[in-house]
Amino acid sequence: MVESRVTVVNNLGLHARAAAQLVRLAGQFESTIRIIRPDKDIFADAKSILNLLTLAASIGTVLHLQAEGPDEEKALNAVEELFKSGFGEL
Repeated sequence: MVESRVTVVNNLGLHARAAAQLVRLAGQFESTIRIIRPDKDIFADAKSILNLLTLAASIGTVLHLQAEGPDEEKALNAVEELFKSGFGEL
């Protein structure tokens, strides 16, 4: 398992369109990808839009990422880049 931490940088946070982008990206990998919101003690499967929306992650929210599986490094790096790019909204 590999882990990392990201901060939500786009103004609208992890809203429906951003979550849909994340689901599409996560679906390209075999690995399980979890997004954890430690301040609320909740987590979401990155392949489920409904799970992701329950995080209610607005701008500035710090999230922990976990990936586990055969392509975990690639998966984690791709998800990190999506967050860093602000889901194309910056």
